[in-house]
Amino acid sequence: MGRFFCVLRRDLHLALRQGMDSFMVVMFFVIAVVLFPFGVGPEPNTLARIAAGVIWVAALLSSMLSLERLFLGDYEDGSLELLVLSPATLETLVLAKIAAHWLTTGLPLIVAAPFLAILLNMDGEGFVTLVAALALGTPTLSLLGAVGAALVLGSRRGGVLLSLLILPLFIPILIFGVSAVDAAVGGYPVKPQFMILGGFLALALPLCPWAAAAGLRQSLE
Repeated sequence: MGRFFCVLRRDLHLALRQGMDSFMVVMFFVIAVVLFPFGVGPEPNTLARIAAGVIWVAALLSSMLSLERLFLGDYEDGSLELLVLSPATLETLVLAKIAAHWLTTGLPLIVAAPFLAILLNMDGEGFVTLVAALALGTPTLSLLGAVGAALVLGSRRGGVLLSLLILPLFIPILIFGVSAVDAAVGGYPVKPQFMILGGFLALALPLCPWAAAAGLRQSLE
């Protein structure tokens, strides 16, 4: 676990020192949500009805912005080979990099989401559910995205390939995340949606680092 936290601290330090990646993700999230009222009109009931879907789609697209660079920097400067040769398992180190990615991209989106929900006139009953659903869903997005980032590492037009690979995998998270908020606003139980989102996370947590590590080993051969 010591090497896990070492890689986590390193990636967080690099992300905070550069700063622009996290800032761009949040700004894209905000701009994408703000644009919707211009497209569909300012009618409050219409905005309230689509608020959950708009915020989730914007969060999903925003989380993809920095995925291509998740392993690219280490691949280009040779650090990735050192990680592979490290005494710690590569899967553990990959999980640390995924955690750093979520802390610098997913967590800011969760913090910004309630303010954008107010902008879209979301019903107050959906606020807590929105934050909780994003807290369960965005880590899964980072985990799935890491697998795609590992598979396209070193390829030309990796960003396009990455989108084609992982967007279909994001769809179930989007569906149940939006469904949870809509259920809360409508006064229905949200436990089934949360259980499904939690199940996705519990399944992705052990499998995705293993799959991403296998993709990284393949890219170095």
